[in-house]
Amino acid sequence: MQIFSCPFCGPRPEPEFHFGGDLGNDRPGPDCTAEAWAEYLHFRNNPRGTAEEIWLHVPCGELFAMRRDTVTMAADPGRALGGQP
Repeated sequence: MQIFSCPFCGPRPEPEFHFGGDLGNDRPGPDCTAEAWAEYLHFRNNPRGTAEEIWLHVPCGELFAMRRDTVTMAADPGRALGGQP
């Protein structure tokens, strides 16, 4: 089982986490085009190697950023978004 490290709760088993998307995939504003909205919803990065992602630790309800290698599945400890744990 893979272990991820929540910046608020420490190392926990991967089933406690939910993927939140690519870090930096900002939601478009209310006046965006249909094409921009479709791109936001359906097109994702699929890098080979290092990926910056947002994850949710379900038990504590906190979102955080994590760097993960998509080839080896190695994950760095999570970093709090916008503040300190």
